[in-house]
Amino acid sequence: MPNPDLISLLHLPFMQRAIGGGILMGLLCGLLGSFVTLRQLSFFSHAVGHAALVGIALGVLLNIDPTWMLLPFTLVFGIAVLYLIDHTDLWSDSILNIVLSGALAIGVILTTFIQSYRGNLIGVLFGDILAVNGTDLTITAVLLLVSSAIILTTLRQQILLTLNLAVAQVQGVAVQFHRYLFVVLLSLTVAVAIKAVGILLVNAFLVIPAATAKLLNQQFTPYLLMSVCLGAVSSVIGMVVSGLFNFPSGPSIVLVQFLGFLGVVAWVKLVHQGVVP
Repeated sequence: MPNPDLISLLHLPFMQRAIGGGILMGLLCGLLGSFVTLRQLSFFSHAVGHAALVGIALGVLLNIDPTWMLLPFTLVFGIAVLYLIDHTDLWSDSILNIVLSGALAIGVILTTFIQSYRGNLIGVLFGDILAVNGTDLTITAVLLLVSSAIILTTLRQQILLTLNLAVAQVQGVAVQFHRYLFVVLLSLTVAVAIKAVGILLVNAFLVIPAATAKLLNQQFTPYLLMSVCLGAVSSVIGMVVSGLFNFPSGPSIVLVQFLGFLGVVAWVKLVHQGVVP
């Protein structure tokens, strides 16, 4: 039996915006997360997410809406990291560890200069999708449309880049252009998703639905569609769980995704053992 309080809550504008935002962000993260998982870019998005603390702190210090500071900051940071990976002799994980640690240190130091804002640090770290406003919805919707258009119109190139960069180059794919373009989309996606699930959990929002879909589908198109659907559905279920039990919204969404992943792992194992037909 649904909680009457929850039903009343669903009629409130801020809850409707939160659910709309959750669906949009789930679709967007499911779409890009499917490529993040296959291309082993989860640590890259993890680094961008943690570095976002610098962008948020700068926005507050400069008296600018953190959302408008976060978007260009994550974009420049993502491109800069990819440039460093391409133009140094170090392994990519070494570069990512260095820039993640440095950016996080700078972000924490910057927060010490904004005493009035430090009380909201939990919201920054773990997100608050209930605070999503009309501007956030518009930005997410536009980014989802742009990302979908780019991915779908270049799907062949994206698949080749995912399977083998060398083969893609031989086939005439502009490898560097598409790599940087994807990093641009990924960095902006991390920026918009941070408001929903926070800096610490944004990478899970990208990776878990895609990883779950990969366990269920080995063919690319069904895998891509399932990743997108799982991202959206888990967001809605997470919001319902948050409303029913008064849990924080971001962690609730990720918890639903995590439990779903564990359930699929168990189910796949039972199928392989012949326990489930």
